Amino acid sequence: MQPKGPMEDGGEGRRGCGPLIPPLSDTLRPLRQQVFERVRAAGLIPRVQVAKDLGVSPASVTTITQELIEAGLIEEVAAPREGDQGRGRPAVSLGVRANAHRVAGMKLSDREHTAVIVDFAGNLIADDVIPRRPGPMALDEILTAIQTLLERVCAKAGIARDELSAVGIGVPGFVDTVAGMVMWSSVLTERAVPLAAAAQARLGLPVTVDNDANLVTLAELWFGAGRGLADFAVVTIEHGVGMGYVINHRIYRGTQGLGMELGHTKVQLDGALCRCGQRGCLEAYIADYALAREATTALNWTHREGQSISVLLESLYDHAKAGNTAARSIFRRAGRYLAVGLSNVINMFDPALIILSGERMRYDYLYAQETLAEMDMLAIQTGRPRPPIEIHAWGDLLWAHGAAALALSFVSEGLLVPVREMAAQ
Repeated sequence: MQPKGPMEDGGEGRRGCGPLIPPLSDTLRPLRQQVFERVRAAGLIPRVQVAKDLGVSPASVTTITQELIEAGLIEEVAAPREGDQGRGRPAVSLGVRANAHRVAGMKLSDREHTAVIVDFAGNLIADDVIPRRPGPMALDEILTAIQTLLERVCAKAGIARDELSAVGIGVPGFVDTVAGMVMWSSVLTERAVPLAAAAQARLGLPVTVDNDANLVTLAELWFGAGRGLADFAVVTIEHGVGMGYVINHRIYRGTQGLGMELGHTKVQLDGALCRCGQRGCLEAYIADYALAREATTALNWTHREGQSISVLLESLYDHAKAGNTAARSIFRRAGRYLAVGLSNVINMFDPALIILSGERMRYDYLYAQETLAEMDMLAIQTGRPRPPIEIHAWGDLLWAHGAAALALSFVSEGLLVPVREMAAQ
């Protein structure tokens, strides 16, 4: 299955971004916010269509859109009608004012750090990546890496750092997004790190942080296959195993913001040691360090300190493709554990779609027909077809797009919420 690009072109040559929420299905948010999000998702859309989609009067939409235009958030765009041949006044559509704001998104990982800068309409302006040394880093060291990467990607974009409105950062591990706290991460030596506040103090910009699996889910929700789906799951398999879940077009994080940790559900009591410190986690049987551990044991390979796990895994995959029985059995075992995890997702949530994402998904043994068949057997037999599964083997750039979506949401909420609070008084 060939992956699609993370950013798809919208109508009339302008990209839309954000969830494509069906008309009249979400009326709890203030109308001003609904109008803005409808315009953002469509890319370009006439006022009359906004009114029709939201089930409100054209006069109400006209009033609100005029406020949004005066606030510099959206703009009118002339779009000649097909067949008009230049006669008469062109049709006018609404679109997000792309240059109103710019945000940066970053993914900090065990192998490299990736960043993108996008405009207010979600269009990619620039991206960059820097490698990193193996092992967890102290807070000051990772702040320096964040600052260095941000300066580099800003230089590529041709903008100063203070021209950004916000920065979104994703890290692996347990993250309390509301508090901006990283409770634990494989990229940090300390626990309970106030990363958002520390990065904000270093950069002089608003910073919001989240778990990296949530960010790849946001990327799918804003730019990818999940835009038009009310409920779907994303399972990420890379250095660890993560999961993000969307319910009613909104990402679900749990009461304390630490939910959906599929990789740390237990699949074997007193089992293999996970990097989180506990035993028997699903991640300890599927993630790259788990495959490397199996390779060094079953094949008697040596994994030298400082050697890239990626190099070892490439060799393991090549051996499996060449017919090496032991190498094939390692991937087969990991695939069986993945089947257990996916069947649990189906049994608990019944999603419309499951997306398997991450660089490791190009190891097709993990989602071979045997794995999917075993997943079918483990899932509850209802007589109805199981949710479709798509493979998206995108790299860290997609995850950084999710961090940018987090920052875009943060900025737009900040611009719209004050008006909402004033109206409620």
